[in-house]
Amino acid sequence: MSTNGGDAEKRMVHFNLSPTRVLKIQKGDITRWFIDGSYDAIVNPTDEGMLGGGGADAAIHRAAGPELRTACYGAGEVRPGIRCPIGAARMTPGFKLPAYRVIHTVGPVYNEDENPAATLRYAYRNCLRYVSGNSLKYVAFPAISCGANGYPFEEAATVAISTIRDYPIDRLKEIHFVLYSDDIYNVWVKKAEELLKN
Repeated sequence: MSTNGGDAEKRMVHFNLSPTRVLKIQKGDITRWFIDGSYDAIVNPTDEGMLGGGGADAAIHRAAGPELRTACYGAGEVRPGIRCPIGAARMTPGFKLPAYRVIHTVGPVYNEDENPAATLRYAYRNCLRYVSGNSLKYVAFPAISCGANGYPFEEAATVAISTIRDYPIDRLKEIHFVLYSDDIYNVWVKKAEELLKN
């Protein structure tokens, strides 16, 4: 059983990335997304401390329960106050979330990063490395860095979709973008139509 993230509208579009892999873009709540609860993961756009900031990060922490914060705290610091550097990724269980795993990543702040496109691409690739390395078959991304980090939607969509299109993972069946706002959803669909023409 799968869900589109709980939205009654169930707006979802599909794009074939290969004969065995599909990209789905949908409007919804990523905290409610899952496919099978065993081989799926959602991506959490966190901050470097990983302890639950604002926006989607806070919503994911609320939905997962306090065990997620404990697991993130246990990830250990690579530098004082930093558990996940910008562009890196970490993975934890999903706890009370319907998805099996949470992959945490830190996207760039658009106006502060010297090369935000390269850093954002690195964040998506690192998430996909966790997917590949842990035999996951389904993953759902939000629009990383498009909230408080100020990344322009169209530029972020170009980086996200092209990175996913070009990343080879044999076992991965479905990549989802679960997007909360109409504005971001519309930009992602338009950009996917442009970049994924067959």
